[in-house]
Amino acid sequence: MSGIRMTRGSTLSDVAEYAYSSKIDFSDAELIFTAGACPLAPNGTTVAVGDVAGQAAQVMANLEQALADAGAALTDVMQTTVYVASADRRDLVAAWTVVRDGFGDHAPPSTLLGVAALGYPDQLVEVTATAVRTSAGQPRHAS
Repeated sequence: MSGIRMTRGSTLSDVAEYAYSSKIDFSDAELIFTAGACPLAPNGTTVAVGDVAGQAAQVMANLEQALADAGAALTDVMQTTVYVASADRRDLVAAWTVVRDGFGDHAPPSTLLGVAALGYPDQLVEVTATAVRTSAGQPRHAS
């Protein structure tokens, strides 16, 4: 079990499908900041062109790999930002559903944004994350 403690609060709306904050004891811990995980195949091409959910699935696979390369996992994530190149809320919800499902029961605080454009051709989704691991590689349990 991760040492990250998710909090929802007692007076904030329970409509959001994520915690409003997370915390951990930082003694002997490492913070991991990911670059934006993009919907790119290993050869650098954008996958699932025109498909927000398909791109979100590739983004989550790439995020999971980036975290693994840093010695972390999705359950070590403390916060995410999800960018969707669309003003249509249906697209934001489609991306969010895939991202949320990718985290399973671990629901870190997140910000979901509709933006005008993202960096790669045909890119519709990007996710950044902050994770924490102890220097020994194990999460530290927060109180």
